[in-house]
Amino acid sequence: MNDEVSGQPAELAVTVGKELKRHNRMLVTAESCTGGWVAQVVTSVAGSSAWFERGFVTYSNAAKQELLGVRASTLENHGAVSEQAAREMAEGAVKASHATVALAVTGIAGPGGDTLDKPVGTVCFAWAGRHMKTHTCTEHLTGDRREVRQQAVVTALDGLLNYLAEYNS
Repeated sequence: MNDEVSGQPAELAVTVGKELKRHNRMLVTAESCTGGWVAQVVTSVAGSSAWFERGFVTYSNAAKQELLGVRASTLENHGAVSEQAAREMAEGAVKASHATVALAVTGIAGPGGDTLDKPVGTVCFAWAGRHMKTHTCTEHLTGDRREVRQQAVVTALDGLLNYLAEYNS
């Protein structure tokens, strides 16, 4: 990943920023497999401090538990790569910040770490907010590690726009 952000992720970040600012919302990110890439993309937008509050990179299960309040039972019963874990990451990020809306990403970018039920490219997402219902989904992305991670960033931001549209209309 280089310092310059361009293309679809950058365009989405600009649009996300406009929507957040227009509705006086602040974003927090909770990232695992993307390793802070979503936060990097949104902070590449000039003036993003008006709508981006903070980001959590919680790669280990311990970090997910300590920083975001993901329950040990969730990790044991469903795994870190699950909609249940993504939900708790997003909801925990809102609680652990001054933000009003969160997005969470957890998945298997590869090339290893996969299982029969969760192949490389399995990525779970969640969007949560104060006084807003949490939404989750799982996507099966393709490509190498970088491509899976980049698609995850795009999916997370695009999903956030859809989530905001539901509550901002």
